[in-house]
Amino acid sequence: MGGERMNFKIIDAHSHLWLRQDTEVNGLPIRTLKNGRSLFMGEERQMIPPFMIDGKNSAEVFLSNMDYAQVSAAVVTQEYIDGIQNDYLTEVKNQYPNRFFVCGMCEFRKPGYLQQAKELIAAGFEAIKIPAHRLFLKEGRVMLNSPEMMEMFHYMEEHDTILSIDLADGDTQVQEMKEIIQECPRLKIAIGHFGMVTTRNWQEQIKLARNKHVMIESGGITWLFNDEFYPFNGAVNAIKEAADLVGIEKLMWGSDYPRTITAITYKMSYDFILKTKELTPEEKELFLGRNAERFYGFTNLITLPYIKNMSE
Repeated sequence: MGGERMNFKIIDAHSHLWLRQDTEVNGLPIRTLKNGRSLFMGEERQMIPPFMIDGKNSAEVFLSNMDYAQVSAAVVTQEYIDGIQNDYLTEVKNQYPNRFFVCGMCEFRKPGYLQQAKELIAAGFEAIKIPAHRLFLKEGRVMLNSPEMMEMFHYMEEHDTILSIDLADGDTQVQEMKEIIQECPRLKIAIGHFGMVTTRNWQEQIKLARNKHVMIESGGITWLFNDEFYPFNGAVNAIKEAADLVGIEKLMWGSDYPRTITAITYKMSYDFILKTKELTPEEKELFLGRNAERFYGFTNLITLPYIKNMSE
């Protein structure tokens, strides 16, 4: 990319923020330790980069990364492994309204989440996140087409609230999604992790974006192609394949910050797109920013200068 000026703004459609992890998933604890590590369901894992020694994955540290990488804005999603972050994300949204679009999250693993969703929407959340791959519980599977879920989706559709959702591998939950889309055709949906690309039948998730209000975002794609590493040729090929299936205008870039930047820098999580010769300049522009700008309704996006590296 060098010092060239980009004539479009970059938007990250999949990121995470938390001040401390202190939760459990399937009865197993997740706790912030030191030096960027966490106790993760029975083992110690490098959750964030080791120089984030206080364990805080704060908006301010992310903004520093965004400014350096010339990323104008980010969508902050949620995941049960980080704990429910509605309170902190409300603060983040209020403090940095032009930089962050935040998703609220309910406790979908037990009944009663419809009321929680109504409260989050009333509090100003414009999107609700479902980590649907976490709904396979010991006591049984929480179905996305259950009556309470369907009632919530209708309510979200009426209130123009976006559904941000990460699905289980391949086509496991695709049929449920088809029912939701049929029942709520105006519900705006963003499907994460690029359809769990690298798992069998991932294309079935991508094909859901043939519906008018459904989009796909690539949060976690560098993690899924971590074995091949930068410049992630397999990820580029997957983006091309998905574009053939649904059109490049249905695809959005996401980093899955901060977990992915234990392996690569934040800038590298999109730089491989910018540098590839497999996509046209227009395709890059749509994928890296314009599609997310349209879908999430970003306005007043900041223009960030290129800052030259000491290593250049």
